[in-house]
Amino acid sequence: MTNMTLAIPEDLHKIMKKHSEIKWSEIARQAIWNHARKLELMDNLLSNSELTEKDALLLGRKIKKGIAKQHGLKK
Repeated sequence: MTNMTLAIPEDLHKIMKKHSEIKWSEIARQAIWNHARKLELMDNLLSNSELTEKDALLLGRKIKKGIAKQHGLKK
């Protein structure tokens, strides 16, 4: 298994020290696995997509405009 070093804010470190009964490395490992699985799922879903990055950006802009209009933020 590979080791990894993380920098964490001092406030978080204080909380972690108060709860030394928790295996924080296991919490971090699970969080990383969960995120990695989501990335793998996205990669698999999009592997055969013909949508280009330019198409995705245009589609995203249209969606944002529609949402803004729906909420009265744009006319």
